[in-house]
Amino acid sequence: MTASSPASQRARVRMKPKSNARAIRHGFPWVYANELVTDRRTRKLAPGALAVLEDEAQTPMGLVTVNPESKIIARMLDRDPQADLNLAWFEARLSRALQMREQLFDAPFYRLVHAEADGLPGIVIDRFGDACVVQPNAAWAEVHIELLTQALVNVTGVGTVLKNAAGRTRSLEGLDDVNMVLHGTAPEAPITVQMNGASYMADLTGGQKTGLYYDQRYNHAFASQLVAPEARVLDVFSHVGGFGLAMLAGGAGSALCVDGSAPALALAEQGAAASGFGNKLSTRQGDAFDTLAALAAEGETFDVVICDPPAFAPSKPTLEAGLRAYERIAKLAAPLVKPGGYLGLCSCSHAADLSKFRGASARGIGRAERSPQLIHTGYAGADHPQLPQLAESGYLKAVFFRLD
Repeated sequence: MTASSPASQRARVRMKPKSNARAIRHGFPWVYANELVTDRRTRKLAPGALAVLEDEAQTPMGLVTVNPESKIIARMLDRDPQADLNLAWFEARLSRALQMREQLFDAPFYRLVHAEADGLPGIVIDRFGDACVVQPNAAWAEVHIELLTQALVNVTGVGTVLKNAAGRTRSLEGLDDVNMVLHGTAPEAPITVQMNGASYMADLTGGQKTGLYYDQRYNHAFASQLVAPEARVLDVFSHVGGFGLAMLAGGAGSALCVDGSAPALALAEQGAAASGFGNKLSTRQGDAFDTLAALAAEGETFDVVICDPPAFAPSKPTLEAGLRAYERIAKLAAPLVKPGGYLGLCSCSHAADLSKFRGASARGIGRAERSPQLIHTGYAGADHPQLPQLAESGYLKAVFFRLD
């Protein structure tokens, strides 16, 4: 089991003159590669190594983890440069995160750790009852994965801990994409998760990300308020039926779920059956853009349409193309909304802030010659806390319009 090196033996890394040391002191958790003195000694540090961060005057600022292979070369772990990353340190961070979730939720189904905002940079942990799925998206988490796993079991008492290594972020850190069981035994069947009056099926080993998107829980609840009895709803990029199942639970008469993944749609159907919705949910596999156009050509209209696509703008270089994609989605979706109906559009893109995303959505609706009222703006739930100094921690945006 990996433990941290004694404080007296730690490397020391120093910020360059005129770098943004003030932001670090005020809570920003990252040091970029162009802000750090990267001499030969620093470049030789192994990814995930611990070091004391100093400002240009060599005043210690805290304990960081260093990855010379990453654009984010250092991440703040502890404001105490003498902190010892032992089992107790991990247990304290996890206990603090758990306390808030247990206060907020009646059942143990939530995001337990939301990376920097919970003091564990680059680490995401979703809990599914007696199982946790860990995404160690930073090199230091891989180095300390055994300690993290033991602390997680000690604090939560879960019987299973899985590692999910999928995703773009790990590749940016130079990490592999190998999933594995860290503790216990992987579940043989999807886990049933109760949210907003519906049953969702989470595939912890073969599904997308950790198996379920908890971040939309409160937006699902808002969408369920928009349905009148027997309303027809359309859930595009539905995954396992996120918005569709919630709106059926809210009283909708039917829901059509559209997604490119056949396994995800099969889980949506299982969720509908488990929820007692019978044949009210139908599915359509295919490209979302093509399906929206086809539905319009077929003369279909719906009382509520929701589009929750993957990140079209995951980084600054992809921002303009991503905004065009969000605009196109809005333009294709708006004609499918009945007069007086509702259109919900979502973005999980870090690079597209709320203003840019809302503007792209409004342009698309305008190009469809529909007149919108913006009635609600939603974000991720409280189990996805934001670090105020780090805009990336507040990635999710959802805008809901009433269309005339």
